Amino acid sequence: MGFLIRLVITAIALWVTTLIVPGVDVSGRNGANTAFTLLVVALIFGVVNAVLKPVIKVVGCVFYLLTLGLFALVVNALLFLLTDRIARAVDLSFRVDGFWPAFWGAIVMAVVTWLISVAVPDGRETR
Repeated sequence: MGFLIRLVITAIALWVTTLIVPGVDVSGRNGANTAFTLLVVALIFGVVNAVLKPVIKVVGCVFYLLTLGLFALVVNALLFLLTDRIARAVDLSFRVDGFWPAFWGAIVMAVVTWLISVAVPDGRETR
């Protein structure tokens, strides 16, 4: 159940990001198609982050230390761009128009996901 809640939270954060950040767009023929696209892109984003981010953190540890963690913003933007490329490859109507929209989109995604996660428990807390 926690996975589905996280997926929906990520999809909502992605939708909010498309509303706030120019250059990050999702479109569909209708509302249901757009919602499906957001859910699939959220799944892709989650898989990309789960698989690649730990590897990048280990390999790029020196860069994280030298930049006092600011390198993480660049990594997040690049992972957001990779999500765009994968979504295009599977013919989803999700578009990121370059590095800067990806940079700001990744920041907005992180903030909105955190805000929603604070408000909606996902079942991972132990008592």
